[in-house]
Amino acid sequence: MPAPPIFGPVLDEGGVTFSLWAPSKPDVRLKIEDRAPMAMLRHDDGWHRLRVEGVGAGARYRFQIGDLLVPDPGSRFQPEDVHGPSEVIDTGFSWKAGDWRGLPWEETIFYELHIGTFSPEGSFRGAMDRLDHLVELGVTALQIMPLADFHGLRNWGYDGVLPYAPDSSYGRPEDLAALVDAAHERGMQVFLDVVYNHLGPEGNYLPAYSPFLTDRHSTAWGDAINYDGGDARPVREWAIGNAMFWLETYRFDGLRFDAVHAIEDTSGEHLLVEMARRIRKTFVDRHIHLVVENEENDPALLERNGDGTAALYNGQWNDDIHHVLHVAASGENFGYYADYQAGAGAIGKALCEGFVYQGEHMPHRGSSRGSSSAHLPPTAFISFIQNHDQVGNRAFGERITEIAPAPALSALAAIYLLAPQIPMIFMGEEWAASSPFPFFCDMGDELNGLIREGRLKEMAGLPGFDGDAGSLPDPITEETFLSAKLDWGERLHPAHALRLQLYKELIALRKRKIVPRLARIGGHAGRANASNEILHVEWWLADGSLLSLYANLTDEARLVPEAPDGDILWSNGEWNEGQMRPWMVVWALQEMT
Repeated sequence: MPAPPIFGPVLDEGGVTFSLWAPSKPDVRLKIEDRAPMAMLRHDDGWHRLRVEGVGAGARYRFQIGDLLVPDPGSRFQPEDVHGPSEVIDTGFSWKAGDWRGLPWEETIFYELHIGTFSPEGSFRGAMDRLDHLVELGVTALQIMPLADFHGLRNWGYDGVLPYAPDSSYGRPEDLAALVDAAHERGMQVFLDVVYNHLGPEGNYLPAYSPFLTDRHSTAWGDAINYDGGDARPVREWAIGNAMFWLETYRFDGLRFDAVHAIEDTSGEHLLVEMARRIRKTFVDRHIHLVVENEENDPALLERNGDGTAALYNGQWNDDIHHVLHVAASGENFGYYADYQAGAGAIGKALCEGFVYQGEHMPHRGSSRGSSSAHLPPTAFISFIQNHDQVGNRAFGERITEIAPAPALSALAAIYLLAPQIPMIFMGEEWAASSPFPFFCDMGDELNGLIREGRLKEMAGLPGFDGDAGSLPDPITEETFLSAKLDWGERLHPAHALRLQLYKELIALRKRKIVPRLARIGGHAGRANASNEILHVEWWLADGSLLSLYANLTDEARLVPEAPDGDILWSNGEWNEGQMRPWMVVWALQEMT
């Protein structure tokens, strides 16, 4: 059982203890609803504390610093948004699946979703109503985009300012707990995307009373969070305690850490190392999985113990495999796709070794990137052909279904859903949803104008832009947000239903034939070659079986010099005299005798 976070109210039978870290402020007062402000006791460590008898769950409060009223940085709920009062929450939730302990990492099949656009209701309860669809699909893990309280009614989630408070636009904390519990009842894990590299621009009061930010480092969002200064320990505990909080209080099975390359920390033990170390030490009786997004392709966080288990982090979102598969299907060479034109050879490297760039120079980027990753097991990499970034980074937020032919997309699905990496589906992908996923947010009036201007300027340089800036979606309007909502009725249309059936078939095959052979799979497990643009990859699985992939990811029929080894697991065409038709994929398995 982890120690309770040092940030946020502590509720017991007699009352509540309130705390605020404001080391530079000699006087802080607690304002509870319509009561007169009450002076808090200042301690030498910069904490101001006050226990109030007779106060319980539901009480709303703020801290008063001079003329400034601020919410609790450890707030558990903000019913009136980021500028309003915090609410005391009884987080002793009742669990139906109280004995749930999670699933082994190799059984993970991710499904990334945004709560606000996943269901018509755009709420935790609305997502609950769609869980049975995900059970039928066969996925084993929800990957929920960030929930930390943000300003306004709509946001991707990466502008959160109160990381302990699930955003009120999605429902109450009890509703989030019910969603996690319902997923566990159905045998599904739940992961949460967390952001510790920056805070949003609206509603961040922390710099007004504490050294949470530092100008010693700079990020794309301005001053960095102070994880390594002389007064950084409470800041580090704010982040680490938050991670522990989601895992313990809401019983999430894992976390996805956003843009860890942007977390600046020059202290003796990097925040990410301390974070993972303490989580691993605390949650020893559950399967807890940790995932990173790391633009630098640094494998250090992914290293394995001697028994093959993750020392720190289980896996990384692998943009490289997305990029090479996207280029193969779409033919695009715009922007960062210019560095991924190497065809079947690059795809084979991504499937075998994880990163395409392992220290090589990237011409479009203008610098080298990455380090060697071939020694890592395939399960250290999370593969996908869509996610929120890769769709939302396009000028119109259009999905790959709008820019690549259906046969190509079926081939890509057959590759990444059956390969030994950990696969991730983006919401609606399984039925080729037509709804876009553009960037959207809802800030204050002053920020809205700046965001609109900056985003439209940025979007004009993104893939898919046709030169007409006036046609680009306005990131601020409700219309843009509503356009991203899934149309669940599409699943019944013949073409969409066929795609859905394909995904169900591939996932079922993965769970039956691939997953049981992935536990403790080692590094250097695969080898690849590309002859006549035919991709041929082999992996030695953990039980000694040989898994083989043959793929023709071109628009022309190609001759193949050799027949598949083992029994055919899956194919979308006949092996005809050594010839593979366009976009043909063949999987074979040679089992141990």
